[in-house]
Amino acid sequence: MKTLTACVVAALAVSACASAYAADANQAMVMRDFTDTVAPAQQQAYEAGLKAYNQCLREHHVKFRESTVTHETGNDYMYSTDVGPLTWADVDTLDAEAKSCDATWRAQGNPHLKSETSVFIVTRPGFSRMPKDMTGYALIDVIHFTLKPGMAAQKAFTDAVKEIYAAENKANWPEYSTTGRIDSGGPGAPDYELDIFYKNWASLGPEPNPPLWKMVASVYGQQKADDLRGALNGAIASTEEHVDRLDPGLSYIPGK
Repeated sequence: MKTLTACVVAALAVSACASAYAADANQAMVMRDFTDTVAPAQQQAYEAGLKAYNQCLREHHVKFRESTVTHETGNDYMYSTDVGPLTWADVDTLDAEAKSCDATWRAQGNPHLKSETSVFIVTRPGFSRMPKDMTGYALIDVIHFTLKPGMAAQKAFTDAVKEIYAAENKANWPEYSTTGRIDSGGPGAPDYELDIFYKNWASLGPEPNPPLWKMVASVYGQQKADDLRGALNGAIASTEEHVDRLDPGLSYIPGK
């Protein structure tokens, strides 16, 4: 499968857990993610409530972007909203700015929810590969990774991924993505999230050219590519995947 073999190491060069928590509070490195599940009959009312909440944010001049996606595969009665990018200090500012709209959300959004989860997605500079112009990138292939217990798996995973990420940049590999460590997700939450960006299904479906491991071998040689692949496989316990679609009509963009 393309995304699980090609993308696991395309951009998952995320910091080890200790360095993520020690990051500078003034460095933009955090996304706040809310994922909502609704009943099919409640979708229209939920979307109306989300639009009302966004209008409240607009009226109060909240300065942080809130991008909403609809889940296109997996459970497609789900919506995710990512707020940011933020610094840790920005999270406090966001809470203060958006507080006036809490009542709007509770009155017009909460009644239509089956459930909601919230996590922080923590990244470090350099652990993404993005196009210069994001115009037209509407689909996001989201992969969650749970690692095996222990620091050995963490180290094996991050060491291997960093080397593969360097190879991707050196080879100018045609995949665009951003990654982060999932923080404060509660019991059962995965360890990492990889978001890979595509313009349409036609670009999402095929294997990259060249395929990932062929690209890695062209940079490091076949033996090292095999070693890196083995290290990753040995560190990962499980994966989950779904595809999301950006919905501008449900997103809040400051100043608009």
